[in-house]
Amino acid sequence: MTDMQVWRALDEVPSDLGPTVVTIGNFDGVHRGHRAVLTRMVADARERGMRAAAITFDPHPRAVHDPAHPPELITGVEDRLERLAQTGLDGVLLLRYTLDFAQQTPEDFVRTHLVDGLGAAVVVVGRDTKFGRGNAGDVDTMRELGSKLGFEVEVLADAGDTDARGRRWSSTWVRELLEDGRVHDAEDVLGCPHRLRGTVVHGDKLGRTIGFPTANIAVDAGMIPRHGVYAGWLTVLDGGGNPRAAERLGVRMPAAISLGINYTVGGDSLRVEAYVIDGVDLDLYDARVALDLVAWRRPMLDFGSVEALTDALAEDVAWSRDALGVPAR
Repeated sequence: MTDMQVWRALDEVPSDLGPTVVTIGNFDGVHRGHRAVLTRMVADARERGMRAAAITFDPHPRAVHDPAHPPELITGVEDRLERLAQTGLDGVLLLRYTLDFAQQTPEDFVRTHLVDGLGAAVVVVGRDTKFGRGNAGDVDTMRELGSKLGFEVEVLADAGDTDARGRRWSSTWVRELLEDGRVHDAEDVLGCPHRLRGTVVHGDKLGRTIGFPTANIAVDAGMIPRHGVYAGWLTVLDGGGNPRAAERLGVRMPAAISLGINYTVGGDSLRVEAYVIDGVDLDLYDARVALDLVAWRRPMLDFGSVEALTDALAEDVAWSRDALGVPAR
């Protein structure tokens, strides 16, 4: 295999896939810690002449077991899969997590999905791994099953999965940084800018009347960070049937981005708006786009008048241009 394959059911997995080195995880954000583990795993698989595969879940198990308090995920499924592919994995089994699925015993899960499904010869797990009904399975269980079912078990320590200050790379750390608006620091932990995805929808068109036409984006993937104004990049992922948007497919466009409530004009709900710097006559309606956040400028404020808001937006755009290294026209 040269490109990572994605299987959404066991019957999609090639019958000749194995032998494999396999790991399991939610991989939210696919941060540097995840990447380090997966990259080592892929290298080990190559040395053994095996393929490397991972099992991950959608939705997140906590969202199923405690739907009133679902975790706020750093990335959507599309970005999770894209980042997993960057580690060199040959394939990912993306399993739909349900309460019925959660009723499998540890042995049923391992036998069905790892051994029979993916042809596991080596299973890589963390020291705190839990699996099977009621999280009854742990590292010792996996070792026992390995002896019974014929696969090796490699247990990963945390060593090496830290930044220079010794803090362990983690999804929790990324969320803390995003909640503070520290997207540059979050990028350091993630290994890439924090990304939101969504569809461009019609707004109230206020920006057009004051000289700052914006793309209003209905975000459906990616954690919304601290509200405020950011510098970032807007990329069209799919034209959504709009031929003018399709002309910009894959183009990274510099943008000043606001996330939050527009208090100055009496707003009362979250809005995500992007002003494309030097964008002229852009029509992105219905397009699916990504926003990669680079730097945070300020919180959302009530400027008291549209005139004062317009002045502030001009300063935001100038700052964003500088933050992104876009020369003035």
